[in-house]
Amino acid sequence: MTDDSKLRCTWLSDDELMLRYHDEEWGVPVHDDSIWFEFIVLNAFQAGLSWKTVLHKREAFRQVFYGFDPVQVARMSNKEIENGRQNPSIIRNRLKIKAAVNNAAAFLKVQEERGSFDSFIWSFTSGEVIHNSWRELKEIPASTSLSDTVSNALKKEGFSFVGSTICYAILQALGVVNDHLVHCFRYKELIGGNEN
Repeated sequence: MTDDSKLRCTWLSDDELMLRYHDEEWGVPVHDDSIWFEFIVLNAFQAGLSWKTVLHKREAFRQVFYGFDPVQVARMSNKEIENGRQNPSIIRNRLKIKAAVNNAAAFLKVQEERGSFDSFIWSFTSGEVIHNSWRELKEIPASTSLSDTVSNALKKEGFSFVGSTICYAILQALGVVNDHLVHCFRYKELIGGNEN
């Protein structure tokens, strides 16, 4: 997988893109609304699939969904939605494509009402990162009471494809929750506050 001697989370395979994602992105606290929207879109498409599949199609998703600009995505016409569904470079699920458009509108509404989506999401932990201390992959839950709460709040705001498991994956990915295993070099870096 890699020629360095760093210890990493055990869910990694020998996939170079996954390795870079783990080392550079996963679990780093995010405060950028555009990244929040990107991961809401991508994680909805992940439902029932692997993150590796989605990650390898990320750039194609970026093209179909206008650089993950929620303003443009919210305005997508039926023709644009259908064009996306015909694009073999993405996951061509009509419901998930429509969910991205719907979620863009909901996202813009949250921004308008709360100032930013970022402040809305971080309010659930009072702006604090939850650092867990898992030793084995099997200890990491698929969802938690926090992701239940976030999921319910997003559904009330009109979002779809935001079940608790999807929400937990987003919270892990964007650093609200640090679920790197304790032996992983990234766990120690993130505990130390080394944010990108």
